[in-house]
Amino acid sequence: MPSSTGLKENVAGALSYLLGPITGILFLLMEKESQFVKFHAMQSTITFAGFWVLDIALSFIPYIGVLLIPIVGLVAFITWLVCIYKAYSNEWFKLPVVGDIAEQQIGGV
Repeated sequence: MPSSTGLKENVAGALSYLLGPITGILFLLMEKESQFVKFHAMQSTITFAGFWVLDIALSFIPYIGVLLIPIVGLVAFITWLVCIYKAYSNEWFKLPVVGDIAEQQIGGV
């Protein structure tokens, strides 16, 4: 089923993760009908904005922050890959905590 973006839902959902919050916000603004695409766009926006804020916060912590930033980066990269794969596979994959928040923000599924 195509989304209102003209793409298939699974493609639009996967692309909403491509550049994290940037493409997440873009797809939130463009998508008018598909709850699937809206959900993945919202989840992408919240998740990767959160990783970005965490990276900034860790950069202010001497020594330990410097050690944790690469670990957070690896976790973010793995999360990114999994989310793209799950969206492309047409799965309503909800990340812990963030998935519920994304669902609430788009008005439930």
